[in-house]
Amino acid sequence: MAGKKVKLTIVRSLNGRLKAHKSCARGLGLRKMHNPVVVSDTPENRGMINKIAYMLRIEEV
Repeated sequence: MAGKKVKLTIVRSLNGRLKAHKSCARGLGLRKMHNPVVVSDTPENRGMINKIAYMLRIEEV
């Protein structure tokens, strides 16, 4: 799992979301909708991804 990467894209707006969900998006480096970000596939990042999975498009890289 050391070299795996995940490509994330926000497809639903952050407006009106819980503060914790907005914080997860910022922690993953997601800023704008439809602007993809590549992050490493670590347990910490996976936890944040799982928390806001309903807003994301997730692709294995």
